[in-house]
Amino acid sequence: MSSTTVPNCDVADINLASQGKTRIEWAAREMPVLDLIMKRFSEERPLEGVRLVACCHVTTETANLARALKAGGADAVLIASNPLSTQDDVAAALVAEYGIPVYAKKGEDVDTYNRHVRIALDHRPQIIVDDGCDVVATLIKERQEQLAEVFGTTEETTTGIQRLRAMIKSGVIQFPVIGVNDAETKHFFDNRYGTGQSTLDGVVRATNILLAGKVVVVVGYGWCGKGVAMRARGMGANVVVTEIDPIKAVEAVMDGFRVMPIAQAAPIGDIFITVTGNRHVIDVQHFEKMKDGAMVCNSGHFDLELNLTGLAEISKDRRPLRRFVEEYELKSNGHRVIVLGEGRLVNLAAAEGHPASVMDMSFANQALSVEYLVKNKGKLSAGLHNLPKEVDVEIASLKLDAMGVKLDTLTPEMVEYINSWEHGT
Repeated sequence: MSSTTVPNCDVADINLASQGKTRIEWAAREMPVLDLIMKRFSEERPLEGVRLVACCHVTTETANLARALKAGGADAVLIASNPLSTQDDVAAALVAEYGIPVYAKKGEDVDTYNRHVRIALDHRPQIIVDDGCDVVATLIKERQEQLAEVFGTTEETTTGIQRLRAMIKSGVIQFPVIGVNDAETKHFFDNRYGTGQSTLDGVVRATNILLAGKVVVVVGYGWCGKGVAMRARGMGANVVVTEIDPIKAVEAVMDGFRVMPIAQAAPIGDIFITVTGNRHVIDVQHFEKMKDGAMVCNSGHFDLELNLTGLAEISKDRRPLRRFVEEYELKSNGHRVIVLGEGRLVNLAAAEGHPASVMDMSFANQALSVEYLVKNKGKLSAGLHNLPKEVDVEIASLKLDAMGVKLDTLTPEMVEYINSWEHGT
């Protein structure tokens, strides 16, 4: 174990540190963009002395973000953004090998989760890196006296952005927020390719089922839903999409998927995957229509996408079948509905989340967003901001360089043409 001073922490087993360190180093091999940023941060120290709280899924990829922030000089504390997403060996390694305080355990109950959020706020953060907006929401509800100390936050998820927009509408946000989720190198890449692959990875690891020939119902056709639908079809599934947005529904139809209301899809689906960021998109009346043995899971941020309280109320029996697989037997017809990952993010509850090469760009966005907030302290208005376009482009360019991909460049004649109105037919 490292000679690094062990900070205060709440992790499952500190003895898992050496195993976690090996896995963190493995992920780092697939994160060349973040590695370049970390090397620059270690030289320039742009975050020197900044008190920072990161509420993220505690995975090998997040560990490398935490290392980059610390390399930049941040006084950082890390907590989990979901009770089931922590990798305990990674949490231990961050504490014992890298000297970063971590408060996260896989399977922690809601009270422990909320206690960790409050411990993080006890750090009196000046920057918050949030994933789902729980830290920011708790800060506003419970720690009004600390608001003046915060000079910026970042948000990783669609769900968190939705909550932030509601906060802005209510007039409670008093600091600038960088909507990392809205960066093109985040939502195009992470949400589509990351969520698409890792969600199905979670389903397969939990169940060991064959997807080919199954009817997979994807609830929501945003960037995450597009990725899940695309990957499910690639594995041989018959994909159905449900939507409330006419434009997204048209896109799904033109992409070759069947589109119908969830009530119509409920009796025919074998596997249901929610990716909406909304509440109870699969509800009691849908569970009651499902075929015997139908599986449901969620890949949106919060487990509220599935009305599991309602499912429990209409069930006469409930039992675990495998790790992260639980069966509910309905009172009305004896049909069994199988819930994966307790309705939480199935890609993190039952698998390892996004591949490192995907999170390389997402966490490059996070690291550079934090730097941007520090450099522009006092200059940005309260409310939601996008990461500057040139930073997005820089991240994409660094990723292409790492992949060995070259681009064309405009000739002077091309530049002149596209900037002129005088050339016509």
